[in-house]
Amino acid sequence: MRIVIAPDKFKGSLSAPQVAEAVATGLRDALGPHSILSIEQVPAADGGEGTLDAAVAAGFSLLIATVTGPTGEPLEAPIAIRGSQAVIEMALASGLAVLPNGTLDAGGATSQGTGDLIRFALDQGCTSIVLGVGGSASTDGGAGLLAGLGARLLDDDGGDLPPGGAALGRLASIDLAGLDPRLSTASITLASDVDNPLLGPTGAAAVFGPQKGATASDVQNLDAALGRFVSVLATVSGPAINEAASAPGAGAAGGVGFAALAVLNARRRPGIDVVLELTGLAEKLRDADLVITGEGSLDEQSLGGKTPMGVATAAAVANVRAIAVCGRTVLTPDQLSTAGFERTFALTDREPDVELCIANAATLLQEVGKEIAAYVGLTEQHAH
Repeated sequence: MRIVIAPDKFKGSLSAPQVAEAVATGLRDALGPHSILSIEQVPAADGGEGTLDAAVAAGFSLLIATVTGPTGEPLEAPIAIRGSQAVIEMALASGLAVLPNGTLDAGGATSQGTGDLIRFALDQGCTSIVLGVGGSASTDGGAGLLAGLGARLLDDDGGDLPPGGAALGRLASIDLAGLDPRLSTASITLASDVDNPLLGPTGAAAVFGPQKGATASDVQNLDAALGRFVSVLATVSGPAINEAASAPGAGAAGGVGFAALAVLNARRRPGIDVVLELTGLAEKLRDADLVITGEGSLDEQSLGGKTPMGVATAAAVANVRAIAVCGRTVLTPDQLSTAGFERTFALTDREPDVELCIANAATLLQEVGKEIAAYVGLTEQHAH
């Protein structure tokens, strides 16, 4: 029997590779050392946190670059490269997780480090770049990203604006002449499930600003500043910029989606589709008997295109049985079945205390692995 294990992370507990390894350990323990069972671990992600882990597990090499952190300090950030393709996880260069002391700065944080990583990828000869966004600390419309790639954002006196979205309220002109010329021959994919526009009540500032520390007043000011950024950029690049600001995904990652779509000619795709392509999951499912996927919390958001749904969809195409593992689920059995899962195993069924579940997730997942082995009819009699 051949089993593919393709989970996402259990947020706050285990990375996707750790989840896959724990389940695999449980399966092997149930069958003994001489089992003929074949297990392939394919850690996955949906374009946000964990995307780099998935790329590295798929054979990409990890390189480290020194970039500008979200509040301007130097930061060591990883990037994954295979041949001429690079994978960037924005959160590792410009995210909430790398803020000094975790101090939020919605108006002052910059996305420049992500631009630095794109430039680093170009330096390595990459011509295809996947930009996984999510967990960003900034609300600067991607102005910092463009600055990292050679653009200049100027005030009335011709001086460079300070970083951050708040400063864009004083933006007078934008000089794109210094943009890295290699961008013109690079293909950039914006891996994002966020479909918000840049501006307005469903825009980057209004929806995502508060989680970055923005007050109601800050949100209003940031939205106006981003509006100014759009209007000034339109004078440089033409009225199509206004359409880009309204495009689905422009509001992703504090507006980095806007800069990617409007200036870098990026193509937006669902993150899970991009990651499963990188991992080659479809090919790996061709001769599989079972796929095991999952994430920390299986809920309504999961049904909207998160990793387990992407894997379940691929499994259905390949006519492979799909089982889900999770920390907890709030979905009904009917919802889970409709989503394509033959059976779902939740850690809270074994340990109702959520804090203990998080602390002991690896051990509990090993036990779940043994339970799955029994469920699918794998026992010692299958071993030689």
